[in-house]
Amino acid sequence: MEFEFDLIVVGAGSGGLAAAKRAASYGAKVAIIEVNKIGGTCVIRGCVPKKLMVYAAKSKKNIDSSEGYGLKSEGINFESKVLLKNIREEVARLSNLHRNSLNKLNITIFEGLGRFVTQNELEIICPKTRNIIDKISSKKILISVGGKPKKLNIPGIDLAWTSDDIFELEKFPKSILIVGGGYIACEFASIFRNLGTEVTQLIRGQRLLNGFDEDLSSCLEESPTFTGINIISNNQLISIKRVNGDLQSSLDSGDKIFTNNILIATGREPNLLPLNLDFLNLKMDGQFLDVDELNQTSNANIYAVGDIINRPNLTPVAIEQGRVFSDNFFNDQKRKVNYENIPKAVFTIPEISTVGLSEERAKHVYSEENIKVFKCKFTPMSNTFKENKSKCMLKIVVNKLTDKVLGCHMFGETSSEIIQMVSIALNAGITKKDFDITMALHPTISEEFVTMYR
Repeated sequence: MEFEFDLIVVGAGSGGLAAAKRAASYGAKVAIIEVNKIGGTCVIRGCVPKKLMVYAAKSKKNIDSSEGYGLKSEGINFESKVLLKNIREEVARLSNLHRNSLNKLNITIFEGLGRFVTQNELEIICPKTRNIIDKISSKKILISVGGKPKKLNIPGIDLAWTSDDIFELEKFPKSILIVGGGYIACEFASIFRNLGTEVTQLIRGQRLLNGFDEDLSSCLEESPTFTGINIISNNQLISIKRVNGDLQSSLDSGDKIFTNNILIATGREPNLLPLNLDFLNLKMDGQFLDVDELNQTSNANIYAVGDIINRPNLTPVAIEQGRVFSDNFFNDQKRKVNYENIPKAVFTIPEISTVGLSEERAKHVYSEENIKVFKCKFTPMSNTFKENKSKCMLKIVVNKLTDKVLGCHMFGETSSEIIQMVSIALNAGITKKDFDITMALHPTISEEFVTMYR
């Protein structure tokens, strides 16, 4: 059978774009299908627009609390309409840049919903009319459609927002209930709170950021920039209804909460349903597509990367998966993705960053008696004259038997920038002694990583 393309990529998000561009650079004839704006979750409705909101919130917080530096502000007026408009314009600019880069590589763009007809053929469906626009075929097909926000199966759920909706707002609400305790929920809680919205956060368990090092969660909850948020723990949302212009949230405890709006941020799930995959009987890993080390599914022609496979669902991971796929199949390389010591950040105010094993996980893997923890907590110099006395926390987790550093964790300003460099050291197998003999750069926050001596 003769195919129209060497590769069809379904989904123009981070992983799909990386794979398509790399394959095309090797001379492959590539098509890419996207039903929304080119750029995917990260660029359009995730990392990028959210980080711009974080910058706005940090700027306002700094201005509000800097009178001790002689910087007096009389009633800073935050206009959320301006911020949201500017974010949408920036997202459109970035999406257009990605489109131009695809065009320069002669990658054919199909705008619509990709739906499998056979293992080698897809239909392009118009999302508005549901009519078939085109039909294309390829020897290899890469699925990179990403994830979508989970929705609770409760009465009135259509009255609530998901994270996708936030970036389409015209203005911020006066009050909001945020359901969830993960990084997306905490980031939006921090953004809204520091930009003047009254925030209530509802979590099913006892603490925020389950799965992160427990000290990071504690630092966030104790931070002055987060204490204005009303956290309700060990509780669940069971129904929503509109009452006199507001939304009434009923909890399983019997309590009722009234807010202008509700954000459901209870996680994300693979967005596979529209692809019509059932007839292919692809092997699944729970809700994810099951793939091998080459990102190949149980069908030899079909591959998958990004948030639809059970690997760390992070933008840089998807990008690397896409590039490794194309390097292997279009340039005869033998590459694998390195999933060790992946740095992560939570862009709250202050931010959280982590790489390697948490203290709890290290003790589980290596046993408690073989783990030594170094930790310091202090007020950073930048907060000396501020009303905001939020502290920093730095932590190193070490295997006592080998002196190898297993994990580094940080709560505080610029922690994501610092941990990115620390992750290089962990990948190189750094020991605690290597930290100890490294000269400090003073005065900085990061110098504490090399001054926590034995």
